[in-house]
Amino acid sequence: MNILDDLKMQYKLGGIAMKMIYWNIGCFLVSLIFFYQYKEGVFVFPNWIALSSSPIDFVLKPWTFLTYAFFHNDFWHLFFNMMVLNFASYLFLTFFSSKQYLGLYILSAIFSGIIFVFGFNLMHLSGAVIGASAAIMAILVAVTTYSPLMNVRLLLLGNVKLWHITAVILILDLMQIRLENSGGHISHLAGAFFGFIYIKLLQNGTDLSKSVSVVFDFFVNLFKKPTTPFKKVHKNYKKVVDKPISKIVIKDKKQQQIDEILDKISKSGYDSLSKEEKEFLFQAGK
Repeated sequence: MNILDDLKMQYKLGGIAMKMIYWNIGCFLVSLIFFYQYKEGVFVFPNWIALSSSPIDFVLKPWTFLTYAFFHNDFWHLFFNMMVLNFASYLFLTFFSSKQYLGLYILSAIFSGIIFVFGFNLMHLSGAVIGASAAIMAILVAVTTYSPLMNVRLLLLGNVKLWHITAVILILDLMQIRLENSGGHISHLAGAFFGFIYIKLLQNGTDLSKSVSVVFDFFVNLFKKPTTPFKKVHKNYKKVVDKPISKIVIKDKKQQQIDEILDKISKSGYDSLSKEEKEFLFQAGK
């Protein structure tokens, strides 16, 4: 099996978390081809992928409220996000389903994008945001809200409560919100808030992820090939009748002649046989 086949197998069998990581890596590879300025050494994402705070851009391109959550500014941005996503996904899927995971990822990305746009316009700032951090924060905070006292074993540190890890990440975001990448930190905190609200509503019987599942199921069924109903085919089978085996044994001429001679002996005795019959019977008995 070559590397490509191995990657395909991992994607097929890896579950929703592995698929999400593959999608993010795939989008990064695509951006390296189309959006990376090699002379300047930076990515330049068009406004139909990155989420812009400009009302004209996001109104005309509403899909950017989701597409921004699958692209990254550089390799390290992607690397650390996928590390945290893998960690948070494993914990989240311990308690919740794949559909809830996908629904939370998508809804939190959209919600965080809306908060980013609203916040930047409120502060009279302009800019664009890219990255999966907001959705990842939603997944991490969601599982932390559900099971805050879960023990997590970290290298060098040993066992640490899950809420301690999440709290450190949130504090770092709060400390940097007025510094570089304000839009990113705003979306991170928005994602964390959505993850918290999602679990609280879920505990009260409201699963927001069902709306995403309904939409996905609709499109899956829309493009699904119609299956023809099973038709039972009746065939008239004729019972094979065995040909009767004849019980009449056709004897050869020699055996028939012997039987006639023996029959004659039984009736009239051996002396009634002619010389030729006696000789024939003698030859047949050899």
